[in-house]
Amino acid sequence: MTTSEENYLKVIYHLSLVSPKGVNTNAIAGMLDTKASSVTDMLKKLSDKELVAYQKYQGVTLTSNGFHLAKMIVRKHRLWEVFLVDKLNFSWDEVHDIAEELEHIKSDSLINKLDKFLGFPDFDPHGDPIPNADGEIKKVNKLLLSEVELNKQYRCIGMKDSSSDFLKYLDKQKIALGSTFLVKEKESFDDTLLVEINSKEITISNKIATNLYVH
Repeated sequence: MTTSEENYLKVIYHLSLVSPKGVNTNAIAGMLDTKASSVTDMLKKLSDKELVAYQKYQGVTLTSNGFHLAKMIVRKHRLWEVFLVDKLNFSWDEVHDIAEELEHIKSDSLINKLDKFLGFPDFDPHGDPIPNADGEIKKVNKLLLSEVELNKQYRCIGMKDSSSDFLKYLDKQKIALGSTFLVKEKESFDDTLLVEINSKEITISNKIATNLYVH
């Protein structure tokens, strides 16, 4: 597949997680910053390769083969992110764009050896699950920080928003994967939280709390 075709499969995969019955072409165009007509042309190509099922005005779904290939692209991306953070000491807000390029390397042997070298990680630096070589994904029960009970301890396991700005904010607040939270108060007016983290009390807005996954 071409790099462009792989990018389309990955975007359709991510969108299908919230729209399993069919992904809208305008949503794909928005994610890839391209025209809807260009999306339609590409979907026809992917349909000819039996990677997607596409009918005009009814959205698109991945075939079983397309779904597996998309997960393998996601697998490569997330393994490269682990490598960049754990072995090359990149910060977690720097690695996405680099992994976007590395994910298109075609060697399955390289990726499987990378997986072994890293100790077969289940999650990337942002807490997102990494598919294994068979496409299986470890499932973890998770809550948003905004949904938790008061006076119970929770551990940060991921981010709903993995944008560079949000990750930099978390670094500033010394919040990372594995950080433990004790929610002490919740403001009824705007759902602001008073949270104890790293033996320090801070306030966390509802916008932040709705973008942090905990367990």
